[in-house]
Amino acid sequence: MSRLLDVPRIRQALAGAETTVLAGRVTRASGIMIEATLPQVTVGTACEIRASNGKVIGAEVVGFTGSHALLMPFGEVNGVGEGCAVVPRSRAAEIAVGEALLGRVVDAGLRPLDDKPMPMLAERALLNAPPPPAMTRQRIRRPLVLGIRALDGCLTCGEGQRLGIMAGPGVGKSVLLGMLARSASADVVVVGLIGERGREVREFVERDLGPGLARSVVVVATADEPPLVRVRAVMAATAVAEYFRSRGKKVLLLVDSLTRVAMAQREIGLAAGEPPTSRGYPPSVFALLPRLVERAGNSVGQGSVTAMYTILVEGDDLSDPVADAARATLDGHIVLSRKLANAGHFPAIDILASVSRVMTDVVQPEHRRVAAEVRDILATYRDSADLVEVGAYMPGSNPRLDRALKVVHKINALFRQELTERYKLDDTLARLTQLMPASEDTHAQA
Repeated sequence: MSRLLDVPRIRQALAGAETTVLAGRVTRASGIMIEATLPQVTVGTACEIRASNGKVIGAEVVGFTGSHALLMPFGEVNGVGEGCAVVPRSRAAEIAVGEALLGRVVDAGLRPLDDKPMPMLAERALLNAPPPPAMTRQRIRRPLVLGIRALDGCLTCGEGQRLGIMAGPGVGKSVLLGMLARSASADVVVVGLIGERGREVREFVERDLGPGLARSVVVVATADEPPLVRVRAVMAATAVAEYFRSRGKKVLLLVDSLTRVAMAQREIGLAAGEPPTSRGYPPSVFALLPRLVERAGNSVGQGSVTAMYTILVEGDDLSDPVADAARATLDGHIVLSRKLANAGHFPAIDILASVSRVMTDVVQPEHRRVAAEVRDILATYRDSADLVEVGAYMPGSNPRLDRALKVVHKINALFRQELTERYKLDDTLARLTQLMPASEDTHAQA
């Protein structure tokens, strides 16, 4: 041979080539589920269905019934009939990622929704990447300043923490997410809007996110899209956050909402034949949630992904199965109060019902002491609020309540905040310390 073969380059090209296995045929379509004869495929394989009208419909294998594969489509199934060709694709579990995603609004496939050109994405990431091994995770040691006084003062968040934001509809969770995206001290913000109304997407981007879009990536799957697309969107948002973490960035991942992700997975599971268990949720829902949220966090020698997931609670019932599963998996939760929201107190954070499980690891002893005093004052006032409001309390009969009455309204006023306001952690702590009245022991020593 006159020319030697470049074996390494050939091997590299073959490794990156996408292979196509034997095609199958559609045998049955029922509701949102399609059955096909599809040899040599596994669960999670992406496929293309060649509809009779010439349209190509993406789908994914979600289960099997005997020798038939169960496929969930990514789009409308109009034109799909018996005998339509089904072609598996091998790169189902990868998506293209890159720095060009910053400032963009994209769909579950990271295609633009903002009327801008397709971003040039040179790298690839696993859509369903496994969580980092337990012993490769760095401990959470540093606070992540969120710029919101109620959170930084009494529910301090750490870099790499996962928090749930629990609220009923109309209590201000989208506004809180916008505040976090604007003011948090993160390098990159990744927002996953899952199952949102189409009208609310532009409102969130332009009104709530505003100038914060420049350092953000917004991944959108609206409520009218198939359930598989909604689940894929939250996986894509997580994969984008992991990509920036691998580049040493401090990432804030905001997902609205984890409940709608669970509902989408419920549709998939029930259509695939899973038995309903807790309130109609099949077992795959409770397997998906920890697998998803465990992907956030710290990793050795890299950046961090601090994640916040909103959780819709029907009728403000915090015992909802999704809320229970999330509380068991996450590193704390923030509860938004309808009573506070109705009183015009925003953000409507219920300090006493909320908890940050890593706060003691990321703040100084003086900060812990002040936060504990604030909680004690709020709890003391809450327990006797009815007596005070009807005029049945006699000042001087309860020193702890007298102390709480002096400052409780000042604390509540401090925790009110406008959408565009941002505060430093030191300023928040200094203001809280100034509000704390002297204890009875201090008066006695004087």
